Amino acid sequence: MNELTPQEVAQSLATLKDWQKRAAVLERQYVFQDFPTAITFVNRVAEAAEKAWHHPDIDIRWNKVVLTLTTHDAGGLTRKDFELAAVCDALARDLPGPRAAGT
Repeated sequence: MNELTPQEVAQSLATLKDWQKRAAVLERQYVFQDFPTAITFVNRVAEAAEKAWHHPDIDIRWNKVVLTLTTHDAGGLTRKDFELAAVCDALARDLPGPRAAGT
């Protein structure tokens, strides 16, 4: 899979809510009502990531989960990163608590 151009990254980023580009990665923080809900989300992400064979870096801090996506073998962001980001957003929708920091 090829790394996206800066223009393609900007266009793809515009389709996602609350994700930010930082250097060569996409990142989003989710905030849930409690730790068990955060873990439920992480388990859902793990299943989806394994199915897609594309694995995010995951940081869990009580009710906060930060996902970081990049395609290491492409050297940056690819379509796979944006596709998995959209899947992760869908996985969070029915869980209790705010969906992103500041929302």
